[in-house]
Amino acid sequence: MALSGQKRMERRWGWILAVPAILGFLIFTAGPMVASLAFSLTDWQIGGTPSFVGVQNYQDLVRDELFWQSLSVTTYYTLGSVPVALIVAFAVAMLLNQRVRGLAIWRTIFYLPTLVPSIANVVLWIWIFNPDFGLLNSLLRQHGMWIYDEGTAVPSLIIMSTWGFGNTMVIFLAGLQGVPRHLYEAVSIDGGGPLRRFWHVTLPMMTPTIFYNLVVGVVGTFQVFNQAYVMTEGGPGNATLFYVYYLFRKAFRESEMGYASALAWVLFMVIVLVTFLLFRNARRWVYYEMAAAR
Repeated sequence: MALSGQKRMERRWGWILAVPAILGFLIFTAGPMVASLAFSLTDWQIGGTPSFVGVQNYQDLVRDELFWQSLSVTTYYTLGSVPVALIVAFAVAMLLNQRVRGLAIWRTIFYLPTLVPSIANVVLWIWIFNPDFGLLNSLLRQHGMWIYDEGTAVPSLIIMSTWGFGNTMVIFLAGLQGVPRHLYEAVSIDGGGPLRRFWHVTLPMMTPTIFYNLVVGVVGTFQVFNQAYVMTEGGPGNATLFYVYYLFRKAFRESEMGYASALAWVLFMVIVLVTFLLFRNARRWVYYEMAAAR
């Protein structure tokens, strides 16, 4: 069917307005990804000439102890920080979903830490963790948790990760406000208390939001960098050698750009695999109201 002049003009302007976004994706995302894949097959020192080595970089990764160390540290951090951040953000969102006086002020206070730039946030926590006069000095000393100790550096950073839960909290809050009121009323009529309302209404209806925040959190923590770069430089004893920091060190301190590109693609595949597993498992516990209606 032939399009009218109005439809043709709308389609033309649609493409014109989409061109900047398409070009930006091709130039700044797709292009560098393809280039890094090509670089990962070369031995390239910055300032030198790349030489093709095939899959040698990937074979070297298997024998690289620091590669496995960085992957282990990042996985440990992810498994610790994501659940803690989700629980804290969900709990605060439920509190902020109540009808109390000064609610807007409380929401602003809890969201404010998210507005702090990431580097400033890290510098602030360096002072908080300071072993001589830090705010948490006495508390952390009692529990033996320090960013300067190999055994407790990552747990200390997990505590730090709960600071910026504002965005996750806002998403949870939006989800909570979308839970139908009549479901709570039905449970109340049946004699259910707050615990039953939470378990049988709030939690099932919030599973799509929980799943979204879970995926975003996992992808984000696998790319953690600032804490290691500013606070610990991967120490002590490589205890905080996060994957992206190791990649950065290989690329810009040791100038092994080919090897760093291989590291980047391995990280990409790990994130794709983990995301796939999360989506594959989601059908067992994520409840979609529209899907149930069909």
